[in-house]
Amino acid sequence: MSRSRARRIGLVSDTHGLVRPDVHRALAGVEVILHAGDVGGDAVLDELSLIAPVHAVYGNTDAPGDARLVHEIVREFDGVRVHVSHGHEVGSPNPARLLARYAEDVLVYGHTHRQLVTEAEGRLVVNPGAAGPRRFDLKPSVAILTIAAGRASVEIVELLV
Repeated sequence: MSRSRARRIGLVSDTHGLVRPDVHRALAGVEVILHAGDVGGDAVLDELSLIAPVHAVYGNTDAPGDARLVHEIVREFDGVRVHVSHGHEVGSPNPARLLARYAEDVLVYGHTHRQLVTEAEGRLVVNPGAAGPRRFDLKPSVAILTIAAGRASVEIVELLV
């Protein structure tokens, strides 16, 4: 019997033009990075791509027309469906609004800068927090989404300031 390996996906949001050096430690070994918007320019995507391939969505502060950003990401990893958006498209994002709008197993968003991991209706809703400039007295962070045996789990990783 063969065992499939766990898949590790980096989750980032709200960099606002800043990639903290500690993000390299925090996301070491991930196979892909999903960025939930408010990227702040190509330099951020270039720096993150030194860690792993990056896929990113528009945030409310990103310039329209950026060819490297999309409005939403829908990916499947070993049968687990993941949706990424910035969250501002539902107004003030919260788990209930996101669960009502999207059907995927894991919903990743940003916008609020507040870390959140919650399970509802057998699905995960994740805000990795803000990885960029410190705001609202919140600690900068990213998250690691691990998918193994068809199940998803998330760990918030605080970044050194």
